[in-house]
Parts: sequence; structure tokens; C-alpha cells
Amino acid sequence: MKRIGVTGSIATGKSTLLKAFAAAGVPVFSADAAVAELYAGEAVAPVEALFPGVSRDGVVDRVELSRRLAADPSGFGRLEQVVHPMVRARIAAFLDAAERQGHVAAAVEVPLLLEGDHDYGFDAIAVTHVDEAIQRQRVLARPGMTVEKLESLLARQMPQSEKKKRATWLFDTAQSPDTIEAQVSDLVADLKRQGQ
Repeated sequence: MKRIGVTGSIATGKSTLLKAFAAAGVPVFSADAAVAELYAGEAVAPVEALFPGVSRDGVVDRVELSRRLAADPSGFGRLEQVVHPMVRARIAAFLDAAERQGHVAAAVEVPLLLEGDHDYGFDAIAVTHVDEAIQRQRVLARPGMTVEKLESLLARQMPQSEKKKRATWLFDTAQSPDTIEAQVSDLVADLKRQGQ
């Protein structure tokens, strides 16, 4: 089974690419979705212990957590030490299950895949990218986003140009979702022919 890591900078279409893999019949997993589940479950108590008052009604308040991290970026490392092992365990279980089920491929979206030093065991990396002007436009259209917050997020991410160099496959998401779906469909058909 081909284990595919999906990554890219903020607002470059990672979710669009993941949906395209799902449409092609490939099992998919989103690290962001896993974090959202953890923030309503097993991660609540340890995150609250790190950032007292950040949970509300048994759920981590992501807006408040973002505010705290913006005020003190050193908190990112502490948060990642708690949450990342939980996410990694879920990814490993997902990939193992997909392989047992006999799928030709499985795709896992990990936004900071190339920035981290964890080896997820991916066989290939699919990187999304767009022109930087489109990226900024997309990000700044998000609720509550500011130029300062965007700059802080970009500072933690590898430049798009560097991510593109590390890609097995590149997807320019300035193209229509239908075009991306067609590209992924062709890719998955090739993997099936190769018997991966």
C-alpha cells in the first residue's frame, strides 16, 4: 500500500486535495480533524493543565488557545509535546487499518509534515501550492485573521518553494477542484496499475 503524506503551507488547498483522494476511493485522514476530536476528548485535561482557563464545557476553546499562543509563542512547543503523540498514534492506527483492508493507497494530511522531524513512514509526499498572492488573499479572508497572525503562522512554516522541492507530486490548487480531482484520479489509476 502506498502511504501518502499530504502537506502544504496554510491556505494552499490541502483539504481540497484530501477530498480529491477520497473521491478517488482512497481512505483519507486529516491531522487537523484529529486535533479537533482530541480537543473535545482526551487532550482537554492536559491542554487545560498547560494553559489554565483555555477549556470551556469540557472542550478546548481554540480561539482562546490561539490568543494565548499569539501572546506567548513559546507555548507551541509545550502544546505539540502533548498533542502530537496522540495524533501520531491515530495516524499509525489509520494507516495500519487501511493496509489490512487491502487498499492500494491511503492519504494523510499533516500540515507541518516537513517542518517536523517525525518519520510517519510515508512512501510519497503530495504537496499543495498556490501563488503567494492567492495564498495571502485566502488566509486573510478567514474569520478573525489579521496580517500579524498570518505572518506569525508563515514564520513557523517552511517556505512553499522549499516544500515543492521535497514533493513526490505537486498540486497547484489555483486550478479548479474538478481539475485536481481528475489529476488525483489519474494518479490513483497509475498506482493500481503498478500494483502498489
